[in-house]
Amino acid sequence: MPPYRNVAEFNDQAASYDRGWRGRLRHEIAERTATLAVATVAAPSRVLDLGCGTGYLLRALADRYPDAEQLVGIDAAPAMVKTATALTCDDRLTFTVGVAEQIGCADDSFDLVVSTTSFDHWSDQQSGLRACVRVLRPGGRLVLVDQFSRMLLPTMPTSRRGKARTRQRATCLLRAGFCSLRWHRLHAVIINAVTATKPA
Repeated sequence: MPPYRNVAEFNDQAASYDRGWRGRLRHEIAERTATLAVATVAAPSRVLDLGCGTGYLLRALADRYPDAEQLVGIDAAPAMVKTATALTCDDRLTFTVGVAEQIGCADDSFDLVVSTTSFDHWSDQQSGLRACVRVLRPGGRLVLVDQFSRMLLPTMPTSRRGKARTRQRATCLLRAGFCSLRWHRLHAVIINAVTATKPA
């Protein structure tokens, strides 16, 4: 498994992750992401959530996609996966420990891949995006949500060295395997989303 920053911290936060004002903010971002996902892919059969946390987004998508056959969540923090599993009653949802760079799923197996505020934690963002391309079916869609703003430029040479924290840098990475990129303002100024398509 590639090195992930703050896995121990996310393990410690799992039980209280959805509480308080931070939990409400995460839920609001997840709900807006779900709305964008439905507008992007109307009726997927299989959905993958990378960096699923406690599974809130995947459960929201399960409600909005009643005909979806399978919804899979992957997270690097085992405690998050345990919490997500405990909170889920829908048999279509499964959660597993893993990372974006090494998705343990078959090629061409998902119609939709979503990731909300975990992209900045991927050790190798380009490798993770290549893995997204691999598991998406031809014509499948990616909905990627994170902090993308020129306001974050000062962090890039220091604490987030090498991370794609602006639209321009993320676009350069995405163009290596995706087409039809479209940016969306999701929350405030910093939280933005990009939708992209795997070529048919």
